[in-house]
Amino acid sequence: SLDPSTFPFSLSTLIKQGSPYLGNLSAPITIVDFSDFQCHLCARFVKNTEPLINETYIQTRQAALVFKHLPNRGFDSMGAHLAAQCTNDQGKFWQFYNLLYENQQGIDTGWVNEENLKKFASQILGLEMGQFSSCFNSQKYREFIDNDVKLANSQGFFDTPNFIVVNSGDGSDPEIIRGAQPFPAFQSVIEKKLGELKK
Repeated sequence: SLDPSTFPFSLSTLIKQGSPYLGNLSAPITIVDFSDFQCHLCARFVKNTEPLINETYIQTRQAALVFKHLPNRGFDSMGAHLAAQCTNDQGKFWQFYNLLYENQQGIDTGWVNEENLKKFASQILGLEMGQFSSCFNSQKYREFIDNDVKLANSQGFFDTPNFIVVNSGDGSDPEIIRGAQPFPAFQSVIEKKLGELKK
C-alpha cells in the first residue's frame, strides 16, 4: 500500500518538509498557497480573503493553510522569502508574513532589502535576532525555496498567487484556484470537497 506521507501535497509531507502552516493537523482539507511577498495581488488576498478563510475553515479545524515560496516578482523577493523561512525556525513565520504584507511597497524599491528585513524581524516580540541573522546571512533555506519554486513550476505556476486545494490525508483530488480570488471561490471548492469526504 502507498504511504500517504510521501505524497507531495499531503499535509503531513508538507509539514515534515518544514513548510509554514496554520491550522490543525487533522483538518480534512489543505490549501497550499504559492505566493511572493512583493506581489500586490498576494497582499490583497492576505488582507481581504485569508481572514475569512481563517475564520470559517481554519479556526473550525476544517482546513489547514500551507505556505509555499514562489519568489518571482523581483530581485529582492528571494531575500524576503529566505528571511521569512528563517522566522519559521522560531515559530514566528505568520507574524513576519503579516508584517511584510502590511508594509508592502513597490517591487524592488528597497522595502525588503537586507537592512529592512532585519528591521522587520527585530519588531517581532520574542524573535531571537542572533539566530535569525545567522540563518538569514547563510542563506540556510536557499535550496528549500528553490524546491518550492520547482514544485510550483511543475504545477504550471509561474505567477502569484496560486492555490491548490487538496484532501489533507494524501494530497489527492487537487483543485487549482488561480489568482487572488474572492472568498466565495475558495468557499465553493472547500464545501464541495468537504461534501465529498463525508460521503
